[in-house]
Amino acid sequence: MGLSLKEIAKTLKDANKKVQLIYAFNGVGKTRLSQEFKELVAPKDESDGDQNESPIKFLYYNAFTEDLFYWDNDLDKDSDRKLIIHPNIFTDWIFKEQGQEANIITNFQHYTNNKLTPSFNEEYATKNADNKEVVVKAYSEIKFSLERGNAEKIDNIKISKGEESCLIWCVFYSLLNLVVDTLNEPEPAERDTNKFDELKYVFIDDPVSSLDENHLIELAVNIADLVKSSQSEIKFIITTHSPLFYNVLYNEFNNTEKHYGYKPKHSVKYRLEQQGDGTYNLLEQSDDSPFSYHLFLLAELEKAIQSGDIRKYHFNFIRNILEKTSTFLGYKHWKELLPHEARESYYNRIVNLYGHSKHAGEEILMIPENDKKVLRYLVNEIIIPTYHFKTITNNSPIEQ
Repeated sequence: MGLSLKEIAKTLKDANKKVQLIYAFNGVGKTRLSQEFKELVAPKDESDGDQNESPIKFLYYNAFTEDLFYWDNDLDKDSDRKLIIHPNIFTDWIFKEQGQEANIITNFQHYTNNKLTPSFNEEYATKNADNKEVVVKAYSEIKFSLERGNAEKIDNIKISKGEESCLIWCVFYSLLNLVVDTLNEPEPAERDTNKFDELKYVFIDDPVSSLDENHLIELAVNIADLVKSSQSEIKFIITTHSPLFYNVLYNEFNNTEKHYGYKPKHSVKYRLEQQGDGTYNLLEQSDDSPFSYHLFLLAELEKAIQSGDIRKYHFNFIRNILEKTSTFLGYKHWKELLPHEARESYYNRIVNLYGHSKHAGEEILMIPENDKKVLRYLVNEIIIPTYHFKTITNNSPIEQ
């Protein structure tokens, strides 16, 4: 019997670990888990910043963090586009009290494009739709400009969703660095601020949506170093759908080169899986090395074959396994790993019928039996015996 996300959240809260690292596929429920955890540790919304005097017990980065930022696209003139920051005590503290504007811009340009520059507004007066004068507070708007190679500059551009997410992460990361540095001062009276004296948990959900592999690895190393440098009682929970990000963090949390008093036993690593009945299992990674993503996919395929619950996305798993295998073995294309006598037929079925599902609405519940037979044949008769894969075993769910 699986657990609810609320029960998973309680398991994480009760764990006496400095850091808990969780891998899960997209759509499994990582963001919902962060919200369940928030309700468990800060049920009166202390973390939202609406009450300046409330003790802050919980900080999180997830899809809801991005909701603090929204676009004014200037639909009338289509020229004065800007990203608006919803009023909150955290960004006010970062910009106005701590002066982190330059650091945030530097980090953002490092991860995106050094020609793409955000600029933050100073306080100014303007008129609203009713022609009444209003005051726009400083650091409540962000405009973006892009320098061209010919020394020209394009102002007031709208950046991509990935670039926007990267900027928001850089704001949160600056906040997190400041919080860790502040709380590393053991004497509350000596701290620059006491806003975070009661902070107990930081929940980071997938800050990697738009990064290339080099920057993703760098980000993982930096996050791990920051977590290990924390000398206070803060506990960190990090979730991700990226196998590379997970594996780099896994290795870093097992590494004591920069230990600051940190030891590998202070961390625990999990996989979060959703069951067919809507419940969840939290599987602890008990070995000393990170999991291999292709073996994880193969284990998921074997479970689907055994249960008969074969879905559209399982064909994407097959393609992913074949792509990684062909790269490792030096083939130009993963199609070359398919049975020669029916290669085009199998290839077209995987790619054209199942290979490009991007939206949940495209998923179909009923897979034709002939297509199920193809999947079973490719897994059991081709992939496993031909390439001698060893599947994941001996992982049992954590039960309460």
